[in-house]
Amino acid sequence: MQFKHPEILYALFLLLIPIIVHLFQLRKFQKVAFTNVAFLKEATQQTRKSRQLKKWLLLLTRMLLLAALVLAFAQPFTAKTNAFKVEKETVIYLDNSFSMQAKGPKGELFKRAVQDLITNIPEDDNISIFTNNSSYKNTTIKAIKNDLLQLDYTANPTPIDAVLLKGKSSFSNKKNTVRNLILVSDFQKSELNLETKNDTLTQLHLVQLEPVNTNNIAIDSAYISKTTASIIELKVRLKNSGATVENLPISLFNGDKLIAKTSVSIEKEAETTFSLPANQKINGKIEIDDANLDFDNTLFFNINDTKKINVLVINGDDDDFLKRIYTNDEFNYTSTPINQLNYNSITEQNLIVLNELNSIPVSLTATLKQFTNQGGALIVIPSTNANIDAYNPFLNAFQFNFSNFITSEKRITTINYGHPLFNNGVFEKQVSNFQYPKVNSFYNIASAGIAPILQFEDKSLFLGQRQNTYVFASAFNSENSNFKNSPLIVPTLYNIAKQSFKIPDLYYTIGQENTFDIDTQLQQDEVLTLVNEDINIIPKQQYFNNKVVVSTNENPEVSGIYNVNRKTEIISNVSFNYNRNESDLVYSDLSAIENINYSNSITAIFDTIKSNTNVNALWKWFVIFALALLLIEMLILKYFK
Repeated sequence: MQFKHPEILYALFLLLIPIIVHLFQLRKFQKVAFTNVAFLKEATQQTRKSRQLKKWLLLLTRMLLLAALVLAFAQPFTAKTNAFKVEKETVIYLDNSFSMQAKGPKGELFKRAVQDLITNIPEDDNISIFTNNSSYKNTTIKAIKNDLLQLDYTANPTPIDAVLLKGKSSFSNKKNTVRNLILVSDFQKSELNLETKNDTLTQLHLVQLEPVNTNNIAIDSAYISKTTASIIELKVRLKNSGATVENLPISLFNGDKLIAKTSVSIEKEAETTFSLPANQKINGKIEIDDANLDFDNTLFFNINDTKKINVLVINGDDDDFLKRIYTNDEFNYTSTPINQLNYNSITEQNLIVLNELNSIPVSLTATLKQFTNQGGALIVIPSTNANIDAYNPFLNAFQFNFSNFITSEKRITTINYGHPLFNNGVFEKQVSNFQYPKVNSFYNIASAGIAPILQFEDKSLFLGQRQNTYVFASAFNSENSNFKNSPLIVPTLYNIAKQSFKIPDLYYTIGQENTFDIDTQLQQDEVLTLVNEDINIIPKQQYFNNKVVVSTNENPEVSGIYNVNRKTEIISNVSFNYNRNESDLVYSDLSAIENINYSNSITAIFDTIKSNTNVNALWKWFVIFALALLLIEMLILKYFK
């Protein structure tokens, strides 16, 4: 039992007054002489014991009466929290990710959740509500009702750690507050792990909304599997998280024109292939008809005009192996000896290869430094006859250094599979027993701050990277190395060239860090924009001499095919699609998590919160008790003889 006004309880000390009055009779007795005592025979006799019993009953009754009045004025109550002493704060996270499109018993999970919140939250209660892409702090449901009804789905779900952090930071810094953090979501298993996330300062309430069925078919991905002179084969991969479907139609559009249609039978996964004409721009859209989630029924992609990457090789030795890697279908390959180099052509290149030069002029050092600063990539393959003292001034400009030249056989045994050159499907698995290439002589590269790509058996560098400069430790000529015959040389040199100019991919995923290059030149104060109907976005971009590097992350928020515009001119097209992580309708089991309130109903959670803060006032009972004691005292005085 608690008291709204506990200071009034000090009045209980007044109970001492009737005790003092009853225990210490202060009245003095006086003898009175009677001449005739015959009238006493008619008086009712009282014994001393009966008088004492009546006195103690009156004392007890009056003390209880006074105590009941004091307790009534102190206003006692019972509650699960110290309701009159603390404030109540409520913060609600409402998940509006795409998986909440799934149908529940009363419609889409998200839309039903909005209606339930509006119904269960008192209009004037102060609350804070946030979603994955919007926030309403210290407001009332009456003020934001229309905003909640107009909320839409977002492609960027918030991780549970970020949800809890944001939710707890939304509370005030006041002490002695009852904090209720309510998370309303479907809690997909792949996204959420709530173990040990609770604390003692905040009461966590989880409302898990589940669909009536977990059937869903999604277009998972698409990729080009084969390219010939006349056709491009496009493979489409689908995933199914529900019952087997025997005949699922798949449509392929170029713009608004239907160019192909097929059907597949799908149990868990399925693939189908479309043939597209080569050397043709395609603004593609793949579409299926699935009644469950809508966001993963469409996948946009682009096949643009191929931009060839410009490669310049400055030769000091034979470059036939480079010509076989940088072929004419993908690269504009130029080869020149050092003494015939046209310096004006350097700014037009995307990749420059120094192929076993014995010396490097100071003028070339300055030009190549400016070239790399402008986004160009540089590969240095040293000569076995290079003078270290003459070479290092050039390398120092790129923060590399050859410490000494060693004539000793050494094998190349370690591949950095996590490096961007190799982490895009170059290797199906990590291999530890491949046929190691070897070198007969090499330079020791000072490795501080340099990213290792390929390493010798003693973990020293064979190929290192700093920014967009790549330096090998050894010459490639046949007398010194068999690296030219190794399977490693093609993916290594090819991917360096490919990353020197990042041609836009078939499509990109919204919410991920995406970077691509646009072959254009901008005037001062000009910018590139991404345009899709009424959506116009200025992405993060960096301008170099012969390209613009464009980066996107959370924007754009809507999937589709976007024009890359310079003013009103369309330079290229880029496709963005929603992440497919939420397509698999598998959910977490939250019932075993301790120290939380868990339910699958918003109404039930709010009923629990109300019961936790309900006040059961007891003062009326003490008033009734006092009246009853007063009545008892009157009865004692009247009838107790």
